[in-house]
Amino acid sequence: MHIKNLNTVTPFTSPHGEIIHEYLGSAAGGSQYHSLAQITLPPGTASVRHYHPTAEESYYILSGTGRVELNGENQNIQPGDAVAIPANTVHQIFNISDMDLIFLAVCVPAWTPQCSVMVD
Repeated sequence: MHIKNLNTVTPFTSPHGEIIHEYLGSAAGGSQYHSLAQITLPPGTASVRHYHPTAEESYYILSGTGRVELNGENQNIQPGDAVAIPANTVHQIFNISDMDLIFLAVCVPAWTPQCSVMVD
């Protein structure tokens, strides 16, 4: 049985400020076909523009407000919103609030560092 809790997962902080708690996936265990991570973007930060050649990704916004860009199209996002990101779609997420933007990210197939292609 593979059960993880936010308090038991060691976070990774990316060079651009994302705080990532990976619960399930290739590196975290528990699933070989999909991954699940909770990502925190502090105020004023954003992910790097990137895409995944073979993986679909979904975001589910838990708290904070932000903006997501998919292939140049922008949309504001808030708690309760779900975002579908098809494979090969250039995307970026921005925190536009004064509090942390916290969301779940699911990738199929499971995310690995090699499946992200940075654009900028």
